[in-house]
Amino acid sequence: MSNCIRTVFYISDGTGITAETLGQTLLTQFPNVEFEQVNMPFINTTEKAINAVRTINENAKNSCGKPFVFCTIISDHLREVLKECDALFFDFFETFMTPMEKELESESAHTVGRSHGMSDSKRYLDRMNAVNYAVDNDDGITTRHYGNADVIIIGVSRSGKTPVSLYLALQHGIRAANYPLTDDDLESNMLPSALEPYRNKIFGLVIDPIRLQKIRFERRPNSKYSSMGQCKHEVMAIKKIFKRERINFVDSTAMSIEEISTTIIQNAGLKKYIRK
Repeated sequence: MSNCIRTVFYISDGTGITAETLGQTLLTQFPNVEFEQVNMPFINTTEKAINAVRTINENAKNSCGKPFVFCTIISDHLREVLKECDALFFDFFETFMTPMEKELESESAHTVGRSHGMSDSKRYLDRMNAVNYAVDNDDGITTRHYGNADVIIIGVSRSGKTPVSLYLALQHGIRAANYPLTDDDLESNMLPSALEPYRNKIFGLVIDPIRLQKIRFERRPNSKYSSMGQCKHEVMAIKKIFKRERINFVDSTAMSIEEISTTIIQNAGLKKYIRK
């Protein structure tokens, strides 16, 4: 059974993001088991539910172990249909919603799409506006709109500034600009003058030189930009600037984008979806 690949189905009447997020969190606790993951979104009719059961049962017949199903279907009827499948079934809504309804003495709305859809139009627009802001203010393209930023992420090239900025925007509606410190900036051992007026919004990223060299080598192999000497020099120089200028920073080397973003939100005192 050690070589058995277990199939995991994420089933939802929406995008499946919640089921996948919760399920993957559990799966990470079993690093020695290999999983094949299948997302089955928009299962919102009886016919689709029956077809999903058929797919799961077919997998159960042809695999070395019973498949797993992580389900966030809201409809009681559709969940009952899906529970007929030959799988280890995890019903997230039944697990959490029933005790919540009992404690609150109120029935849930049973409305699809509240967490990732457009049911809250203001929240959705906040996120989309924040994404547009992050794209327009990526990589120091311009600094004239930094007054509208919630946070300005700075670091050396390829330290993770852009993906973190976009994640903060898309997931949390936070307007994040990012600015790369160049050789000239690093040699000066101080913040660029363009950033000085926004000092209270700045948050730094550092990265291990070995990891940085690997990332840069994939982009520009056999160049000064990707040499170990250059990577070590830049990382050492930017750490000096952060220390001298008392800039909060986080080491992105072994952290996921989610972890980096959460750290920035907490340490920078940012709030989610606060646009007015």
